[in-house]
Amino acid sequence: KVVRFNNFEEIQTIQRDDYNLPLYSSGGIKYINENKNLDICVADNLAEAVVVVNQAGKLRFKYTGHPSKTSFHPAGITTDAQRRILTADCVNHCIHILNEDGQFLKYIENVGFKFPCGLCIDSGGNLLVATQSGFVVLRYCITTEWLFISVLFYLIFIKKASKEYEEEKCN
Repeated sequence: KVVRFNNFEEIQTIQRDDYNLPLYSSGGIKYINENKNLDICVADNLAEAVVVVNQAGKLRFKYTGHPSKTSFHPAGITTDAQRRILTADCVNHCIHILNEDGQFLKYIENVGFKFPCGLCIDSGGNLLVATQSGFVVLRYCITTEWLFISVLFYLIFIKKASKEYEEEKCN
């Protein structure tokens, strides 16, 4: 269940959908992030799903992976300034990018990391990816249609490698 607090006082519990079915699995690790539109995004690894509810606790959508992958194992989750949802898929060695309504947009993959398990976007626009063997810092920006990823740091080594997926430069 997800519990919202205000000054140590429980003000909301989110546990079940409109049909009284559990929104989240009863075991395993959950990763949580609040989007700019106040949606609560939960990566539920055991359920193999990203569950998004609105501020009132009503289910908006459940993302269970893109059909191009045979499985989906969400680990870390974060959101960006445009309310896109990014979740690490630790088994498929990639990051799924969804729009705020749960529509798949793109993968971040083949940029040198394995087993991503944690995500964060800092104020400078860097996507921090925690992996089982270290971390990766990626310059993250999505223009209207293209993804731009530049590898700034790879794992524990400072390496000037760059992979770009872009047609337009980010401003």
